[in-house]
Amino acid sequence: MSSPRPSFSLSVTPLVGPLSERRELRVRGAVPGSLVTVRAVTPRDGGDWAAQATFLADREGTVDAAAHPPVSGDYRVADAMGLLWSQRREPGTTGSAEPSDVDAPIVTTVTAWSEPGTGHLDVDAEGAVAAHDSVDVVQWLRADDVSRTEIRADGLVGTLFRPALSGSLPTVIVLNGSGGGINEARAAQYASRGIQALALGYFRASGLPDHISRTPLEYFERALRYVAVELDPAGGRAIVSGQSRGGELSLLLAATFPDLVLASVPFVPGAFVFGAQGAADPAEGWSGPTWTRDGKPLEHLWHDNAGVTWQPWNDEPPPTRHRDVYIDGLHDRELARASRIPIENFAGPVLCVSGLDDRAWPSSMASRIVLDTLERHGHTAERLHLDYADAGHGITLPHLPSTDIERTHPVSGVRYSNGGTPRGIAAASADSFEQVCAFIHRTAVPASAEGRTIPRNEGR
Repeated sequence: MSSPRPSFSLSVTPLVGPLSERRELRVRGAVPGSLVTVRAVTPRDGGDWAAQATFLADREGTVDAAAHPPVSGDYRVADAMGLLWSQRREPGTTGSAEPSDVDAPIVTTVTAWSEPGTGHLDVDAEGAVAAHDSVDVVQWLRADDVSRTEIRADGLVGTLFRPALSGSLPTVIVLNGSGGGINEARAAQYASRGIQALALGYFRASGLPDHISRTPLEYFERALRYVAVELDPAGGRAIVSGQSRGGELSLLLAATFPDLVLASVPFVPGAFVFGAQGAADPAEGWSGPTWTRDGKPLEHLWHDNAGVTWQPWNDEPPPTRHRDVYIDGLHDRELARASRIPIENFAGPVLCVSGLDDRAWPSSMASRIVLDTLERHGHTAERLHLDYADAGHGITLPHLPSTDIERTHPVSGVRYSNGGTPRGIAAASADSFEQVCAFIHRTAVPASAEGRTIPRNEGR
């Protein structure tokens, strides 16, 4: 006599944990060979995001989302996190999926149900009957033992996240891109991994300018000195890490203030100083300067560039589908030489994160230029390139929805594409977070990184 089948049940493990933690999702007690649908709904800023997938139960009546790809739904690969990264806006939902309040947990309701009548058709047995189960999954951003302190010193505007650990800690300055603001979410997640993180604003935050135009590098020099003097960073200096324009800035700061920077971790960076582009003050426009030093604008690639006859930041399409302003701009060799970030000035470790399908700007090319320049100049510290084949410009925190590829720029209002695929972006976001955390920890002991050279991880 066979054992009775267990009742239909859904489990997600762990139910509560940090945003960066992978979960397991299983359904048990389904009719063998039947179809089971699972739906995940998450209230985020601006409304609900949701994803749904249908699975084929195995001969034991189980579904393991990490091992079984869906047969229908919003994604089609075996991935227990698929119901999170494949989420899309529900009707009426606006805004971004990126969290703005690090103290508000992200709560996702996951519901599984059997599809009635389904099951093996080559046996004399009844199909599945209606059954369902539901659980709430909680992802938190700031751990209970991580302190959050607003920094308003020496003109700086930022938020410090520090784990409840004694002694010097690896310390990173987190910089946002052309959307501005303060990236507290990433800083809070770094702190959950034992990393002290200062999320530093430099425009579009309270008390700061509304645009990126003419941002003085002296502001960041003060921040670097503040970290060194006030925050007791491991290694004596800050690691700088930013996204997009913040990636460009991470390299620029390392090249400009090499004695104040321990390591540079640019996400989807540029290898040149660019004009203000989509985050520009309208009074100066896209080709106005972004950065200044000693009150003087840094030379940039859009300053009367002889090779550029058009620009993509006015919501108009390029002249042909093969035109790329970032390639056209390099035709003006003298200007390109003058606006290149002289990263060879920096002797510390460098980790570049890029997407091979970056459609916002060529971050993979920029990363290769940077790391090749370092190698040719005899750089001996660690160099690491995480170059993801199916990712674009939107590599972000792990396990957030990665479907929002076509964007409207938050400053200019211009439409653009980040590139990549949802699955590729999700994989890059999860993998890069883990690798960057490990890099930060080993970099905090400079001797451990000395002499290490790690080849580019192309196509991961």
